[in-house]
Amino acid sequence: MSTTSAAKPGAIMPPEPDLTPEEMIARAVALRPLLIERQAEAEERTFYSEEMHQRFLDAGFYRLYVPRRYGGYEFDLTTYARVVQELSRGCVSTGWCVALGSGHALQLASWFPESAQAEIFADGDFRAACVAAPVGMATRAADGWTLNGKVSYASGVPYSTHYMGQALTRENVPEGGEPRHLLFVAAREEFTRLDDWGNTLGLKGSGSHSITFSDSHLPANWVLEDTNMVDIDVSGGTPGLRLHGNPLYGGRAGGPFTITLAAILVGAAYNALDELENLMRTKVTFLPPQVLRMYDDDSQRWFGEAMARIALLETAVHGAARMHMDFCRRAVEQGIPFSYEDDMIVAAIAREAMLDLWQLMALDIFRAAGSSGAVNGSRLERVFRDMSMIAGHGNSRLREHAHRELARMRFRLPPKGATIEPQAQSPVLR
Repeated sequence: MSTTSAAKPGAIMPPEPDLTPEEMIARAVALRPLLIERQAEAEERTFYSEEMHQRFLDAGFYRLYVPRRYGGYEFDLTTYARVVQELSRGCVSTGWCVALGSGHALQLASWFPESAQAEIFADGDFRAACVAAPVGMATRAADGWTLNGKVSYASGVPYSTHYMGQALTRENVPEGGEPRHLLFVAAREEFTRLDDWGNTLGLKGSGSHSITFSDSHLPANWVLEDTNMVDIDVSGGTPGLRLHGNPLYGGRAGGPFTITLAAILVGAAYNALDELENLMRTKVTFLPPQVLRMYDDDSQRWFGEAMARIALLETAVHGAARMHMDFCRRAVEQGIPFSYEDDMIVAAIAREAMLDLWQLMALDIFRAAGSSGAVNGSRLERVFRDMSMIAGHGNSRLREHAHRELARMRFRLPPKGATIEPQAQSPVLR
């Protein structure tokens, strides 16, 4: 089942109506040499340049998930994962920034009503950073909501046209009751980006700044009440599915988000492997008889094993993306709801691949390259730092929780769920 929304009344055409997924992926591959060249510059700035931003606009990357009726390309999760992977093979920070800025068009197009989509997507130029942790407290106003608060790690925000996030409210909450969750989209003029990114070990160029809201206005139709993006029930279908007619817009969020991170890590691992190949072609072995490493049996074995393992994990990530799309189509074609368990298994596959890729980098590729290949400012040193950040990312720390949840589903026990608390210094999951 596919959409024909571009032909519907009021629809606009994408800039290149005949652009194919293969052509978009090829554009990401073609940018790799320039991305490698600009890695240090992106770190220094803490996000990629205006020039690169224009190249991404021209390539259509930001419109990948945007519905065709709003000027987007409406490509699926597998295409998105490949584009993110190829960008990250050139610069991990840039891949992260683009992915986390462009990827939330999927949730907007899936869950929000037509009136909000028409206003927010407008001409199809949409980018939105998003953090699951609630920003702060919102109060109801005559024409919507007023929001105050702060949230950190808003990856992709330097070039965001909007912000998608969560807030809490005590409106209509009984005394002593827990605050209600709101899922919202805010226009760019409603928040302020702070100059506070770049001090972490890695991903210094990912544009993951904090943002603040001060008496910010949220239109009523841009807010979904009693909605927690971590676990949205889509068993009755979604506004996006009904509006666009594409199963892509009928799914949950956990799988796609984790696949995004895993696709970045696949690209990062290939990035490191490419540099290891360069080292093998130019550096000699540690022990005599000293020869170029490319001729050394052990070096060949290390490199070949890394190739095979990255390919294996890449296959797992792409398979998880296809599985997500299969669950979306199954819900439409067979009436089998896309369940919490379905979302958890898709995310679990991608998460295992993600963590295995980091271990492959830390324990094998880095060892094979040797310390001389990781001096300050070198490509390998930067990729190592970037990949290390996944070990402490909140999604990685969900691993054990997700495994317990999968077991509870199998034994027909109620899920415990995950509640995202407002940020103190960092997101906390309970």
